[in-house]
Amino acid sequence: MAATPESSAVAAVAPARAHRARPLLLHPGVKPLVFGLCLLPLAWLVYGAVNSRLGANPAEALIRATGDWTLRFLCITLAVTPLRQWLQQPALARLRRMLGLFTYFYGCLHFLCYGWLDMGFAFDDILRDIWKRPFILVGSSALLLMTPLALTSFNRAIKALGAQRWQHLHRLIYAVALLGLLHFFWLRAAKNNFAEVLIYAVILAVLLGWRLKRWLVRPRAHTPNV
Repeated sequence: MAATPESSAVAAVAPARAHRARPLLLHPGVKPLVFGLCLLPLAWLVYGAVNSRLGANPAEALIRATGDWTLRFLCITLAVTPLRQWLQQPALARLRRMLGLFTYFYGCLHFLCYGWLDMGFAFDDILRDIWKRPFILVGSSALLLMTPLALTSFNRAIKALGAQRWQHLHRLIYAVALLGLLHFFWLRAAKNNFAEVLIYAVILAVLLGWRLKRWLVRPRAHTPNV
C-alpha cells in the first residue's frame, strides 16, 4: 500500500525532532546543568536535616533516602544506552559516566549514613552487622562491586585496561543492579511492602532484558555497550 502524504509527514517528524535535539545535548552547559540536578536530592536532604524536616526519625530518613536515590541513579544510568538508541540521540552517552559516578556517590552516602547514624562508626559492630544481616551484606557487596567501576571511569583507565577488558569489567554493573534490587527487596520484606520493589524490578527487567536481547541477536564479534 502506498504511503499517504499524512503518513510520510508523521514518519519525518521523529528524525527531525532527533536532529534538533542533538545540538542541545552537545551544548557545553548541559553537563553542568545535569551535575547540578544530580546534587538536588543531596541539597534537599541537607536542608531537611538542618531544618528538622525529616520526620520523627531523621537518621532512618537519611539512610532510606540515600539508598532510594542510589537505586534511582542506577536505573537512570542503565537507561542511557537504550534511550540513546530509541531516541536516536548518541550525544546522551556523554552523560552516562557522570550519572554512574553519582550512583556510586549516593551509594557511598547511603553506607556512610548507616555507619555513622545507625552504628556510630563502631567498625567491629558494623562488620558483625554486615555478616549477621543478609540484606546489609548484599548491599555492601553491591557498593564494593561499584568501587572498581568508579575508579576506572576515566579515559586513562580505559587506555590502560584496553577497551575490551574495560567493557568486561564494567558489566559488573548488571550484578550491582541485581544485588541492589535484592537489598531493597529484603529491606521492604521486613515491612511487607513490595509496591516500590515491583516498580524497580519492572524497570530493571526492561533495561537488562533489552541488553540480553541485543546480546543474543548480534554477531559475537561485537560487544554490547554498558
